[in-house]
Amino acid sequence: MSPEIIGAIGLAVMILLVALRVPVALAMLGVGLVGFGAVTAPSGALQMLKDIPVDVLAKYDFSAIPLFVLMGVFATHSGMAGKLFDATRTIFGGVRGSLGIAGIGSSGIFASISGSSLATASTMTKVALPQMEKYGYQPGFACGILAAGGTLGIMIPPSIALLVYAILTQQSVGDMFIAGFLPGMLGMVMYSITVMIMVRWKPHLARRGERTTWKEKLISLTGLIPFSFIFIVIIAGIFFGLFTPTEGAAVGAFVSWAYAFAKGMRMNGLKQSLIETLALSAVVFFMLLGAEALGYFISVSRLSYTLASWIGTLDVNPMIVLICILIMYFLLGLFMDALAMLVITIPVVYPIIVALGFDPVWFGIVAVLTVELGLITPPMGMNIFVIKAMAPHIKLADMFRGVTPFIVSDLIRLVILVAFPSISLVLLSQ
Repeated sequence: MSPEIIGAIGLAVMILLVALRVPVALAMLGVGLVGFGAVTAPSGALQMLKDIPVDVLAKYDFSAIPLFVLMGVFATHSGMAGKLFDATRTIFGGVRGSLGIAGIGSSGIFASISGSSLATASTMTKVALPQMEKYGYQPGFACGILAAGGTLGIMIPPSIALLVYAILTQQSVGDMFIAGFLPGMLGMVMYSITVMIMVRWKPHLARRGERTTWKEKLISLTGLIPFSFIFIVIIAGIFFGLFTPTEGAAVGAFVSWAYAFAKGMRMNGLKQSLIETLALSAVVFFMLLGAEALGYFISVSRLSYTLASWIGTLDVNPMIVLICILIMYFLLGLFMDALAMLVITIPVVYPIIVALGFDPVWFGIVAVLTVELGLITPPMGMNIFVIKAMAPHIKLADMFRGVTPFIVSDLIRLVILVAFPSISLVLLSQ
């Protein structure tokens, strides 16, 4: 049996295992080890099993992951989110849909230091949903706003998804973060415009917010200072080469801890934050172990290179191939976790993208955006289910109905980023 056929069978088995609810990391690791042994030799698989944990856990670039997670956990426990929402609510006071816009804005800003869509959605739901219901927002629409706002965490740097993509494809982490900035800001603006359109089209969805004076708006800007300071320090430091992404993560974690300490976090809070960080980081690292094993298997089977060569012989526009890949991501996102989807598909898809001549940084952005859609699209819609767990009194069908306009907004943003790659790459040329 040829290595390529073994590779195809391995991928089919892995998809079956995932469909049977086997943990994604375990499915990748098992298929990677067995497949590698089938192509080479059982002794080679055993040697790989010994080497991979050291390769992954001792790799310097991966140390940024727990540091960014820790930074987001400190931000969550410090009460930053409440001050952030109050500030953005005051800034947009008097505008119809102001609380919705504040929910989007505060989610985007909070995402800039949490790095996690699920953490952003859950934190902002605690803070914003009671206020939105109090001021007459239709519950499903309010949940749709917060679910969409949470997805910004996967794009706005520092994003764990972009970090993992950079490591898997050996791209610069700093380049990926910088490339994700404008698409993330575009998403925040388009979500806000979506809120404004919806509340004008269907006024019953939300009441006009309380009017605020210019003095109140200016004073409220102080609530943005902690986030702005951490974000600017990290991104400016990476952009100007003052420190590496890992060092930036360490600086951000320290500043977040200092703020949390100043706001009253003591030993119990620190212990809880470290436990959460260890739990979240362990999940990510287990996935990376599985992805590394799967990557070795795909490499020795030459499956991805055979596919890339075959596609190269076809008389097909490369853009058609790209669209097919993005459709595949969208469909997978209906059923799979976003990070798991990236680590499973990148070893196969990335060589094809490079062979077709697409910029790998730009592809990372559009791929992550397509994956992001899965966070709010039924039936998986992880952000929706996170919010449902925190607001059981609201019907799931109403939540998915409320998030539909934002899915449309994301599809429009995806078309814009595919049509105009310079939006993602312009900052890299500076």
